Amino acid sequence: MARQPKSPRALTHGQIWTALDRLAERAGLSPSGLAKRAGLDPTTFNKSKRITPDGRERWPSTESVAKALAATNASINTFVQLIGDGARGAQSVPLLGFAQAGAGGYFDDSGFPAGKGWDEVTLPSTNDEHAYALEISGDSMRPAYRDGDVIVVSPGTPIRRGDRVVVRTTGGEVMVKELKRRTAKTLELQSLNPAHPDRVLAADDVEWIARIVWASQ
Repeated sequence: MARQPKSPRALTHGQIWTALDRLAERAGLSPSGLAKRAGLDPTTFNKSKRITPDGRERWPSTESVAKALAATNASINTFVQLIGDGARGAQSVPLLGFAQAGAGGYFDDSGFPAGKGWDEVTLPSTNDEHAYALEISGDSMRPAYRDGDVIVVSPGTPIRRGDRVVVRTTGGEVMVKELKRRTAKTLELQSLNPAHPDRVLAADDVEWIARIVWASQ
């Protein structure tokens, strides 16, 4: 049975500002540091500026949010996810060991989880009903991911250069890399572990690619 869409809810003043705070934290910045990097007045995102002297809620402008996203190389989808973490809480997603991901029967042709053998885990909401989690095994992805870390993969989230991704080849190889460049013919991937080589794959050899949107670190 098809899942019925949920009724939309209005965004709140607190959700928007919390998302900006989380965006700054992801980039290792304070709210004022994020504003400066975005080319804005350093006080633009300060907590003292979020309520006017007469007690009214002050919302960030669309322009300031856009500049903050550009400054942190984040997409609007990322911003929506940061809102969602505070607005919708947790989400139950299928969980699979990374070593199993290369075996057949766990994914459909679009890279969505399918078949039996999946466990389940509750993690921050991703706003993607097809999202799933993979548990890292071994140290081949250090220092980015360590043995036992859980990553959440969102097949429905757009991918940009610099994003960390999971890629499955037509030969059944599954890897976690950083997207360097993508053309109609090739996929250039940077290794997360300096000890491992970068990869260049022909587009025809890629079964699917999906973005990593969260990690339990």
